[in-house]
Amino acid sequence: MIVIQLNKEDFEYDVHSLTRAFYPKEEVMVVYRAEAIRENEMLRIQLTYGEEGIFIRLFERERKVLDDKIAIVYNEDRKETKNYLKRLLYRALSTYSGITLPWGTLSGIRPIKIPVALIESGKSNVETAQHLRETYLLSDKKTALSISIANQELHILKDIDYKAGYSIYIGIPFCPSICLYCSFSSYPLGIWKDKVDLYLEALFKEIEFVAEGMADKKIDTIYIGGGTPTTLLPEQMDRLLVKLEERLDLSRLKEFTVESGRPDSITKEKLDVLKKHNITRISINPQTMKQETLDMIGRCHSVEQIKEAFFLAREIGFDNINMDIIVGLPGEEVKDVTYTMEELKKLAPDSITVHSLAVKRTARLNIYKDEYKEMSFVNSQEIMDIVADYTRQLDMNAYYLYRQKNMAGNFENVGYAKVDKAGIYNILIMEEKQTIIAMGAGAATKLVNEGGSTRVENVKDIKIYIDRIEEMIDRKRKAMGLLS
Repeated sequence: MIVIQLNKEDFEYDVHSLTRAFYPKEEVMVVYRAEAIRENEMLRIQLTYGEEGIFIRLFERERKVLDDKIAIVYNEDRKETKNYLKRLLYRALSTYSGITLPWGTLSGIRPIKIPVALIESGKSNVETAQHLRETYLLSDKKTALSISIANQELHILKDIDYKAGYSIYIGIPFCPSICLYCSFSSYPLGIWKDKVDLYLEALFKEIEFVAEGMADKKIDTIYIGGGTPTTLLPEQMDRLLVKLEERLDLSRLKEFTVESGRPDSITKEKLDVLKKHNITRISINPQTMKQETLDMIGRCHSVEQIKEAFFLAREIGFDNINMDIIVGLPGEEVKDVTYTMEELKKLAPDSITVHSLAVKRTARLNIYKDEYKEMSFVNSQEIMDIVADYTRQLDMNAYYLYRQKNMAGNFENVGYAKVDKAGIYNILIMEEKQTIIAMGAGAATKLVNEGGSTRVENVKDIKIYIDRIEEMIDRKRKAMGLLS
């Protein structure tokens, strides 16, 4: 256990998050007064805010191991004070542990918003790089990656009218099985298949409301995710897509993605339905091409099924196929990631999204962690470099990035794509500049206006969502009044 002792309640979230980045496997507790040493306490971080400056002391049990201070008092600009404090803590923990973090002091999930804002304000790439290194202590590699992606994002979104447009997310929360690492709103289809039609009826009511409530705005992108949307039967998917076409103006749509996801949910009939309705982008997600890992994490399909689904989609005419992989999966090493990328290179998808494993609180991998404590969870800059090198061989560029808590190796998730194949929706949801209306169980709407943003969440439980759909609609109705 690591104890953070503060003399006042200020910046505690930032201090806690940065400490967790250095010690992801340790419990980190914040206290606001001197307390007795706990039996399992390995380190105590004592932060004192005072008129003379901010002081930090590190103790192993009662033995002081580091004493440092920063010569700055509280600044009227809280952001500046916070950044000074985080640099102080970073240097103290880095000196003590011998660890450096590739993302420096940044612990938020949307780091690319910082260079995007700087470039939009007129800063050059060189000035932006200097700011990232000096203010947030980013490594040279993450600085270069951030600036490259920021410029890609600005280019891809240059024609998006944020005020006049919006995007749509539709959640289909059913899956063939629940993966070991999954924490999304997903439910095994075998148990819930009798509720799918009822779920769609509730979803259709939400679609009807959104069609009326947002009639004065144009739709830029639609993303159907989950769960696994292709757990729907062909006729169910057809009904959903027909409803969208009948009730919404899709004439100016820039992108329509359906996350096909699990290869064991894909059939020719389902792909034919998607093609008939002019879906522009699909995902076929292997996560890994190592069969032993697929079996262990609960992906009930073979490597061959991944390839068969991909070639079938190509044969039907899909020319924008994304494939997701996860690095840091239990037991996988550098050679396994290299093998996966070699196999993807043979398939030559149009984009690849690379996720660094992040084990959330509700994932089975965390709930039953004692069963997996002997397994290694390996991620490294070497692995991230291997993946990036393969994407370059496929003529892809990094175009969006986000981070999560508890990520393997404290790295990131990166989307790579060929020219004109980037997922526009993926960038929009990270940049938070456009309203995204989300429908379905567990879906979270974000309404953006000049005053900021408002989040409106649907309940996660499928039965409650179906039974209380009018309440979900009423939540949106009240919040959408803020847009007018």
